[in-house]
Amino acid sequence: MSETGALEHWVATLTHADLPVLKQTARDLNTLRGDENRLTASSVAGIIARDPMMTVKLLRYLQQHKHRIQTTEIIQVEQALLMLGMEPLFSKVPPEPLVEVALKSHMAALPHLLRVVHRSHRASEYAMDWAVRLHDLHYEEVRMAALLHDIAEILMWCFDPDDMLKISAIQHKDRAMRSSDAQQQVLGFMLVDLQRALAAHWGLPQLLLTLMDDACAKQPRVRNVVLAVNLARHSANGWDDAALPDDYKDIGELLRMPAEQVRGMLRA
Repeated sequence: MSETGALEHWVATLTHADLPVLKQTARDLNTLRGDENRLTASSVAGIIARDPMMTVKLLRYLQQHKHRIQTTEIIQVEQALLMLGMEPLFSKVPPEPLVEVALKSHMAALPHLLRVVHRSHRASEYAMDWAVRLHDLHYEEVRMAALLHDIAEILMWCFDPDDMLKISAIQHKDRAMRSSDAQQQVLGFMLVDLQRALAAHWGLPQLLLTLMDDACAKQPRVRNVVLAVNLARHSANGWDDAALPDDYKDIGELLRMPAEQVRGMLRA
C-alpha cells in the first residue's frame, strides 16, 4: 500500500472507530453520574481532562454534530459540556469501550499506551502551569493542545498494537534511529502526518490545530506546548536524561528565568 493509501486507510478507520477510554475514566465518570450533588460540568471536565482519548472523543462528536447557529469553535471541555449537557454526554459520548478490554489480546502494548497517556497528561500540566505564569487568560486551550499533542500515537497503540510494538522494538535495537523513520518504515507514514490528517478530517478547532503544530513553534503559546511535550517525553526517561539541560534552557527563555531556577522548580 502506498504512503497516501496507508494514511487514508487509517484516517478512515479511526474516523469510524468507537474510540476507547481508560477504565479509570469510565469508573470515575459513572461514579459521578450517580451523585447528583457533585455532577457538574466542572467536575466532569476535571475527569475528562486526564484522558486524551475521552477528550478527543468528545471534541470529535461535537464537531460532527455542530449546530448551524454555532459561530464560535469549542475548544474547552467544560464549555463543551455546558453546550452538550450532562445526560447527553453519557448517552451520545459514553465512556466506553475500555482501552484495557480493547487490548485484552495485546497486553504487551498496554504499558506502552499508558506511558504515552501519562506523558501527555504531564505535558498538559506543565503547559497549563507555564501559561498561568505567563498570564495567558486562555490557559485551558494550551493545556488541551499539550494533552492531545500525541493523540495519533495513542490511538495507534489502541488500534494497531502489533505495528506499534514493531516500531518500539526497532528503536530499542537502534537507539540512534529517529522515531519518525521507524514509523515510516513500519506504517508507511509518520504519526505526525496522521495527526494532522485526523485533526483536519475531524474538523477540530483551528486554534487547537495551530497550538498542536510544532511548525508554528515561533509563536509563544505553541512554544509553550512544544516545550511541555519535550519535557514530559525526556523526563519520562529519568531526570538524568541527556536532553533535559537543553529543555531547562529553552523553558527558561520562555519563562524569562535562569535555566538552573527552572531545574529547581521542576525537580521540586
